[in-house]
Amino acid sequence: MSDRFDLVIFDNDGVLVDSEPAANRVLAGILTDYGVPTTVEESMAQFLGHSMPQVRALVEARIGRPLPGDLEARYFAELYPSFQKSLQPIPGVTEVLAAIRSPVCVASGGTHERIRLTLSCTGLWDHFGGHVFSVQDVAHGKPAPDLFLHAASVMGADPRRCAVIEDSPAGITGANAAGMTTFGFSRLLPPGTLAHATGGVFTDMAELPRLLGLPR
Repeated sequence: MSDRFDLVIFDNDGVLVDSEPAANRVLAGILTDYGVPTTVEESMAQFLGHSMPQVRALVEARIGRPLPGDLEARYFAELYPSFQKSLQPIPGVTEVLAAIRSPVCVASGGTHERIRLTLSCTGLWDHFGGHVFSVQDVAHGKPAPDLFLHAASVMGADPRRCAVIEDSPAGITGANAAGMTTFGFSRLLPPGTLAHATGGVFTDMAELPRLLGLPR
């Protein structure tokens, strides 16, 4: 067990599973169809780490009109088949999970259905023993601290002894507000966007064991 942390909390999309490119291609395409021209790069920059209700609220506030009611249903209907066909784990994450001896869990802005599907498709579900927490479990998603505090409470861990692995500015902000040590995985976004991570920023999963203080 790491001497530094009693619990390691992983975000799911973009940290455990390589889902963000596909998810943002689908989202950008749908928004463009709805008259809100959006590139994949813009989608990642604006919406990474946010739940679909948050995405809807952000876009509607910007354009000053409601989006069609079928946004969420269309998004998932297009996305899930692509996950089942080709989704892969983030390179190196299986080895990292095998090296961690302290308890681990997932805290994701996705739905329970999405988390189970993506972790099952990539063979990662069994690593977490059912310790999976979704934005559906709390009143406020990232960047609020609610989800992280909920995960720590259920897992019986002091937030000050928790490490959080996140790839989005919203996730880092929420975990910082929860009083946890944050590590920014900048595989998709520029490292500077995650510079507020208190434990450091890294670009390769092979770097994470050292950052967590795991024995070599």
